Amino acid sequence: MIILGIDPGYAIVGYGVIDYRNNHFNVIDYGAILTDAKTPFNERLEKIFDQLSCIIEKYSPEAMSLEKLFYNNNAKTVIDVSQARGVIMLAAQKKGLKVFEYTPLQVKQSVVGYGRAEKKQVQEMTRRILALEKVPKPDDTADALAMAICHAHSSGSLSLTGNMKIRKGI
Repeated sequence: MIILGIDPGYAIVGYGVIDYRNNHFNVIDYGAILTDAKTPFNERLEKIFDQLSCIIEKYSPEAMSLEKLFYNNNAKTVIDVSQARGVIMLAAQKKGLKVFEYTPLQVKQSVVGYGRAEKKQVQEMTRRILALEKVPKPDDTADALAMAICHAHSSGSLSLTGNMKIRKGI
């Protein structure tokens, strides 16, 4: 299964594309979509949409794993990130890509095995799981790869849950 992990933002959108088959990870690509603070916000959103659409088209992922938005103290930041998440979800929708959302706690639990792990621990485990020489930079890229790993680990239980629902109906 090819999974596109996304760490949403409006200055930096981290992305990571992995192939997960038979409990084995293969890194396909990772990086970041960067927008300049001096650029009008609507143009920044357009750049995110256009570049992400190209990434989706290039790699044809079967799923997108996206971090759920959590509230911080800055309302403007939350609103701007929400708008960026909107264009990210729209890009996925326009390409027929299923979106799965995970909380930071779920990602930490999936990657490190501990829901209160620190960011550096998650990044180091991401590096190890994917057999990378070093932790990808910027941090948003490493976070996006962790999102993809989280979905890979969760996807088996998602299909199991679906089977259980079918069995209950029998």
